[in-house]
Amino acid sequence: MKTYLITGGAGFIGCNYAARLLRRGERVIVYDNLSRPGTQRNLDWLRETFARGPLEYLRADIGDFETLCAQTERADVIVHLAAQVAVTRSVSNPRQDFNVNALGTLNVLEAARRTDHGPVVIYASTNKVYGSLASIETQESPTRYHQTQHPHGIGEEQPLDFYSPYGCSKGTGDQYARDYQRIYDIPTVVFRQSCIYGPHQLGAEDQGWVAWFMLAALSGKPITIYGDGKQVRDLLHVNDLLDAYDLAIANIARTAGEVFNIGGGPSRSLSIWSEFGPLLQALGVTLPVVRFRHWRQGDQRVYVSDTRKLSTQLNWKPAIELQAGLGELLHSLKSQPPPQG
Repeated sequence: MKTYLITGGAGFIGCNYAARLLRRGERVIVYDNLSRPGTQRNLDWLRETFARGPLEYLRADIGDFETLCAQTERADVIVHLAAQVAVTRSVSNPRQDFNVNALGTLNVLEAARRTDHGPVVIYASTNKVYGSLASIETQESPTRYHQTQHPHGIGEEQPLDFYSPYGCSKGTGDQYARDYQRIYDIPTVVFRQSCIYGPHQLGAEDQGWVAWFMLAALSGKPITIYGDGKQVRDLLHVNDLLDAYDLAIANIARTAGEVFNIGGGPSRSLSIWSEFGPLLQALGVTLPVVRFRHWRQGDQRVYVSDTRKLSTQLNWKPAIELQAGLGELLHSLKSQPPPQG
């Protein structure tokens, strides 16, 4: 039995991973300050579902360095998911964004360095470290944009180009995580994640757009799309993401210090409204009223992950088809919609 410390463990990805680990008998420490609406509900679900499992919860902030160090001493694996997750919020409050994402990640890494055993650290980074990708030529079709230069998607060799305070803060954590393996031999693995979706997602207008659009459709509320709705993202079910986490941890001798782009890839990509809207209709959803606004600064016309490195090194590939996964999310939102705010 290993002990996993999950920062942000009551969030969407965190509670799904905690549940997976508890089902297979691992010890889990959920470390979360419950600042995001919906996290208390996720924590309650974990406690009810695994009332007799080796689950601990600590209400704490990653800015509390000494508390973080005390928990890190107990951990074999740290899965660092705690973050300020919205680009819009980073623009309105860049200092708070830096404190959570950049300084918070440094705290996690320093806590790991203080231990005698050097726990594995999984860091959830973002495709936003590649910036707007404005230098890559895009072509427009009736329903989406295309990047013909990158038929497999964006790979890890794409130059970093931090854009927005969020991109800067997450990118800072990304590079610190890489460097702590090189300088201090802390076994870190960085996952630059695209759009992850699935049960317990805390959809909001500025983050978690798949769940947000579904919630709006279910409630009949209008949604705002910044751009023309033809911008393209690749979607990955959370269970496929967690398979990659498991593989990276199990093969840490090979993955330490590595960076992996992860998402659904070209076969699980779609434009966020021109193609996603009809997919919602196919799932039996009445579409909400849509308002279009000007593009946001730095928004990517197309982002699709090239996952060939991950597939080659760890024999990983996504297993959950897009329509089946979205149908599962829709069902979960109907039965227990996350609170708004």
